[in-house]
Amino acid sequence: MASPAQPEDARTYRASSGTVILVLSVLLVLFLLGDTVVNGSIVQALLIAPWMLLALWIVYEISFVSHVRVDAHGATVQNLLRRTSFGWGHVRDIDLRWQLEFALDDGRTLTSWGGPARARPPRQRRDEDAEPRVPSGLRALTDIRDRWSEAAAADAPIRRTWDGPALIALAVIVLWAAAALVVVNLG
Repeated sequence: MASPAQPEDARTYRASSGTVILVLSVLLVLFLLGDTVVNGSIVQALLIAPWMLLALWIVYEISFVSHVRVDAHGATVQNLLRRTSFGWGHVRDIDLRWQLEFALDDGRTLTSWGGPARARPPRQRRDEDAEPRVPSGLRALTDIRDRWSEAAAADAPIRRTWDGPALIALAVIVLWAAAALVVVNLG
């Protein structure tokens, strides 16, 4: 019986700029809602909150949610609302063009929008004794290829799903925004 993969065995690759943009956006929304409560009222904040949350949801989806998660059994690639998971046995090739690409055995090429990406090579130090620095995208590609080559024979099917929690959050925000419009128009 094979032992289950440990959480420390998995690795998630995500654009660091997405985290920064999300944190700054959350801080801006909190400031604006706090300002509305201080200078207006809680009711006004509740009426404008869904619109700010909708903007925050869009920022979250565009900048933060796309990622690649790899472990000993396979990989999961999430691009916006679409999630594709597959076992290493379905991978024919892994390459780094502008972004990480998985060539799958069903004939499709899956490009990951939030994983490792090709970047400009890092500046070399002036020290003659210093080792040349390898770009982070190439280090990540090497790590992912190593996991692929060391993969066990067991293999999970290719599954394409939607990001259910994000769609539920969007539905709640849209319903809240519709209720805010009804309240504003009634009174």
